[in-house]
Formats: sequence, structure tokens, C-alpha cells
Amino acid sequence: MLPQVDGGTAAFQLLGVHKVFGEYTAVDHADLTVAPGSFYGLVGPNGAGKTTALSMAVGLLRPDGGESRVFGVDVWASPLEARKLMGVLPDGLALPERLTGRELLSYLGQLRGLDAPTVAGRADELLDVMELSGDSERTLVVDYSTGMRKKIGLATALLHGPRLLVLDEPFEAVDPVSAATIKQILNRFVAGGGSVLLSSHVMALVEQLCDTVAVMAKGRVVAEGPLDAVRGSASLEDTFVELVGAHLGGGEGLSWLAS
Repeated sequence: MLPQVDGGTAAFQLLGVHKVFGEYTAVDHADLTVAPGSFYGLVGPNGAGKTTALSMAVGLLRPDGGESRVFGVDVWASPLEARKLMGVLPDGLALPERLTGRELLSYLGQLRGLDAPTVAGRADELLDVMELSGDSERTLVVDYSTGMRKKIGLATALLHGPRLLVLDEPFEAVDPVSAATIKQILNRFVAGGGSVLLSSHVMALVEQLCDTVAVMAKGRVVAEGPLDAVRGSASLEDTFVELVGAHLGGGEGLSWLAS
């Protein structure tokens, strides 16, 4: 059962969020709004500030200014309430590696305050749908492949029944079979009334999954809106390159590579 919230409230908002490391501005007064029931993609080049923005969004990194809200709940003023509403899959998620997938879900379910029968039932369903049951269920996380780690990480994010998923590069280094499984799960989550905010470098993936997109460059959100409105008549990749001001090199130099 998903937590009950005001249906008219944005699923997620970044309001003027700002973060500086020394003399480097990682996120420059960024604003984002994810509507309830939306599949929202955040794209940008390396170093654009996506991971920093999402870390501040979910309470992993304190901003220097601005606010992050999940269904109207301030992530920093009311962290426990906010975290009940969202499931998070950070990039490079560290997991307790000497536990099996089932033990990991059971442990995190207890930390979440879920009762034992609820944890056991949800773990059964999640391991089955993630294709981590059977022999995989008894495998230690340390022996998981990259795809298996992504799937068990997504399972931990879904365990408590959130209304919003915040996923940083959930498909990075994932094989096509595991990627197809994750896509199906995310589409089912949105179809059931959930909202998803994910970052990705893969434009084709964002075009396939997302109905709304934001483009970040140099810590700023340079475009945001429905997918078709942002990309216009071009592909998202072409629009992205134009928006971030990228210079397409590779046509000159490196003559030594050719014989």
C-alpha cells in the first residue's frame, strides 16, 4: 500500500538548489518539477551536476541553498517522513556484501520498521520479479553480477512501497536481459500510480521510457518539459547536443591511428 498524499501535489520538486565545492559550482540554483504519475528523465553530459542534484534531492548531500520536496514534504526539514515516500537507487550503491539477496531485503525491511510477515511476502515477490529467486536467492551479494546488483538495489528501493523512485543511472553497465526486466518493473510502477525520476546518459533509453525530460549543463537546467516539446522535430540526442553546446570533435587529428 502506497502512503497517502495529496494527489494534486508535485511528486518531486527541486527549488533553487545550489551546491559549491570550493570554487567549483556543481549545481547552480536548479529547479525541477516531477508531476505525479510521471516518468521523468534527467539527462546531461559528464560533470553536468546530475548526481549531485539527485544526492541533494534525496537527502544524501546537504545543499548550500534551496529546497527539495517530495509530495510537499521538505526532505531536509522532515527527512523521516520524506524517506517513507521515496525509494532511492544511487549510482555506485554500496550494499552489505556478505548477505544473500533475501537476507539483505529482510535486514532492510526491519530497518524500515516493517513487520516480519510483510517483509517476507514482499521479499518473495521482489526476488521473483527481479529473477533473483532459486539459486540466485542463496548467492551472496559479493558474488552478484552488475545486472544482479542493479536489480537487488531496485528491490531495496521498492521494498517499503514508495510513491516516488529516484534512480541514478539504473541501466549503466546492465546487460540487455536485466535492462528489459528493470524497464518492465518501472513501467508497471508508473502504471500503478507511482512516479519515477531517473538520470541517464543514454538518450534512446530516455526517449523510450520517459514522458518528461530535463537537460542539465554546467549545473543548470537548460530545458525541461514534455519529451516532445523539448526535442521538437529532432531526436533527443540532437537536441541535447545543441542545448549543451557540445563540440563534436573526432574529425581532425589522431592521424597516427590510420595507416
